[in-house]
Amino acid sequence: MGEVPDTMRAAVLRGVHDVALQERQVPEPGQGEVLVQVLAVGTCGSDVHYYEHGRIGDFVVRQPLVLGHEPSGVVVARGPGATGHDLGQRVALEPGVPCAHCLQCRLGRYNLCPDMRFFGTPPVDGAFCEYVTLPVEFAHAIPDQLSDEAAGLLEPLSVGVWACRKARVQPGSRVLITGAGPIGLVAVQVARTFGATEVVVTDVNPRRLRVAAELGATGTIDVSVSSLADSGYEPDVLLECSGVPAATSEAVRRIARAGRVVLVGMGGDELALPLGHIQGYEIEVTGTFRYANTWPAAIALASGGDVDLDRLVTHRFGLAEVEQALTIGNRDGSVIKAVVRPDA
Repeated sequence: MGEVPDTMRAAVLRGVHDVALQERQVPEPGQGEVLVQVLAVGTCGSDVHYYEHGRIGDFVVRQPLVLGHEPSGVVVARGPGATGHDLGQRVALEPGVPCAHCLQCRLGRYNLCPDMRFFGTPPVDGAFCEYVTLPVEFAHAIPDQLSDEAAGLLEPLSVGVWACRKARVQPGSRVLITGAGPIGLVAVQVARTFGATEVVVTDVNPRRLRVAAELGATGTIDVSVSSLADSGYEPDVLLECSGVPAATSEAVRRIARAGRVVLVGMGGDELALPLGHIQGYEIEVTGTFRYANTWPAAIALASGGDVDLDRLVTHRFGLAEVEQALTIGNRDGSVIKAVVRPDA
């Protein structure tokens, strides 16, 4: 490996609609940590939300912040006690580091750790930069057949794996997915690998619905021209990935008796649900927050060819173009996933 420099470039969110490239010190890996040179970072809707509004719920940007939580890279240095990875090992970074001591962590639900430090979530800096440090156990080795970009997108794939686990998708399941954004598109693929025989996807974007069909959806519905209610489809499982309250309410009404609803998309703070239908049909409704213990499964699915992550990448930007990466969705209707390449 080459010598690690003293400074690096970082794309810093200084305020709403204000991202600037800054020179920062390269962080030193601490006890049990590795220093990773970032090779690719996917952009996420939450990054865009922070850029547009400066906050998500209770998480408020109060000081300059580096966004980006879908990174891959290569190990270039190790702190004391960091074993398991040689220098030069390519890794996908699980961006949330829990405390490992609280009740939720001890029960294995570390995604619910109240002291979680998550990349790109105030006040924790993310990966729109050239180097990051992370505990070695959250830097997952990736095989050669995974591209750097696909390795970064193991993060949204983990969201899809977690959602399907929460929904108990199994062989024979009939699944409805509302929203054909990146999360919906990985959920399609995960649901099929979990054995779902029917996976129907709704959206208002015909391009994304075509991609959903390419990736394994057995049916698609453009709800801008036809109603879900008129489809007659009655699934066992709803994976709500749109975050659109009206779409959610309509979709819940389609769920069969004893069905399961997993709310994945982040929309408004409140949601009107058809309680009569939920109670009369004994439908389970649950939220989902990130993921826990999903990276081994995600790596296996992507490296084994069951999930195509490279197909989701539609746009690429350099580190000096992070602002363009965050706003491309406003200018180009074909965008699915924009990736930032700090080495570009």
